[in-house]
Amino acid sequence: MGDPGAPQIRYFDHAATSWPKPVEVVVAVTEALERFGGNPGRGAHTMALRTGRAVLEARRSCAELLGVADPRDVLFTPSSTCGMNMALNGLLEPGDRVVTTSMEHNAVARPLNTLAKRGVAVDVVYADRTGLVDPDDVERAVKAAKTRLVVCQHASNVTGTVQPIGDIADIAHDAGALAVVDGSQGPGHVPVDIGALGVDAYATSGHKGLLGPQGVGLLYLRQGVEIEPLCAGGTGGGSSASPEMPDERPDRYEAGTQNTLGILGVGAAARFVAEHFDEIRRHEQALSRRLHEGLLSIAGLAVLGPELGVERVPVFTVAHEWIDPDHIAFALDRTYGIAVRAGLHCCPWAHETLGTAEAGGVRFSLGWGLTEQDVDVALAALEEVVS
Repeated sequence: MGDPGAPQIRYFDHAATSWPKPVEVVVAVTEALERFGGNPGRGAHTMALRTGRAVLEARRSCAELLGVADPRDVLFTPSSTCGMNMALNGLLEPGDRVVTTSMEHNAVARPLNTLAKRGVAVDVVYADRTGLVDPDDVERAVKAAKTRLVVCQHASNVTGTVQPIGDIADIAHDAGALAVVDGSQGPGHVPVDIGALGVDAYATSGHKGLLGPQGVGLLYLRQGVEIEPLCAGGTGGGSSASPEMPDERPDRYEAGTQNTLGILGVGAAARFVAEHFDEIRRHEQALSRRLHEGLLSIAGLAVLGPELGVERVPVFTVAHEWIDPDHIAFALDRTYGIAVRAGLHCCPWAHETLGTAEAGGVRFSLGWGLTEQDVDVALAALEEVVS
């Protein structure tokens, strides 16, 4: 049993992992344990076939939510980070040049750092002080030298800034380059139509705005864009005798035993989000405005990112003029039961851009399970901590 004297947990860390999960997701994961023990594609017995059909349905649900015409172009990965590594390592070779932005998460920055050591040229376009990247700056960078790939986040996990992905993809394609997107913070919070965006690869998390379980991500690869698999191994089907990975999607990119629990969970989550997206979005927008206005009223705080009223995903990071972020987060958690995240948020580039690289900030990230009362309690607690 928990401590009866402990404060109620109010969870403001949805940009890391959403919580609580919809009941439909819990049911799907439980059923996966109870009814789907067979490996999909690894046998012709009843349970394996049943599991294969359930995985196919989950893939279809995710593709439909993301605006992908052919579900085979949606690959299941262990995480968005793994998906970004697959795309970047699969598309870039020594001698290539990549253009990226100063707001990228370590899921992009660290793979690019490794590739740079192997001879890939990396040029960084700097965002403004709200975290927004100017497409004109991207265009100038792309035209400066032959470019193989442009990689950009869809939305920031530090500022909530939504980038003009469609414009950036057009710029890349006009220069003969590919457009790759880290979409970890986008789906579930903002409308995502990958077909309309026209990007070549798009990786996202299953456990953030999509409301699925941890341990599963999605990677979209446009038809005609092929990469060397990051992982080789068993795929079942009719290709077991070959020493090569099969050419067909998704088997080519999904070696080994799949995370059936995560896949069926994220499939249920995709259906939930698709059904309730407008309601979720209105709710998050209302909470965001309430939180943003409250943060702006607290003396000594700077709110990073877009100004009030500008579109963003529900992520708000604040920096106090003299109180350390870790101290604020610790006090909010231990005294008030408010879960936030302090520090650099795996985004040192972004904090350098914003002028907060020394200590980072305190991040409040909203989700569908929070209420106006939760926001008000968090604001009152924060004001007490910093006063």
